[in-house]
Amino acid sequence: MDESAYKQTRSSWSERICPFEKTVLAKCVYCSRVDKHNLAEREVVLCQDAAHRARCISLYGLLRSNFTFALGVTHIDEPLPHAQEMRLQCGGLIGVQYVLDGSEEVSDVVHLLDSAQQRYGELEQLPYREIVAAAKAHYHYRR
Repeated sequence: MDESAYKQTRSSWSERICPFEKTVLAKCVYCSRVDKHNLAEREVVLCQDAAHRARCISLYGLLRSNFTFALGVTHIDEPLPHAQEMRLQCGGLIGVQYVLDGSEEVSDVVHLLDSAQQRYGELEQLPYREIVAAAKAHYHYRR
């Protein structure tokens, strides 16, 4: 499969691609609502649940806007380098988990978001300052 065919096929799946795809593929977190598919010798992570994907997109956007200082960027609208994206995604989810129960392991993103919403009401109400601090302290990237 050539690169343009890969991009075209991936684009046709765009409404199902998990916003935390890199984190799931790196096995930093687990999510019970995703399926992995092979596409041109690459893996793509697709969400099975549109409502859950919408919550994840919302959390991803909130993490992205709250991690600007921690990532050392001023314009969060631009694509991030891979290492910073991993710090944002994996560190952000670990930070949420740590703030909720002191654990550094995200056993299921669905359960994590359910617990966060049950405790704080809306994702916008999460203590992002604490989440960023926890992410910085507990996320260690591979070298």
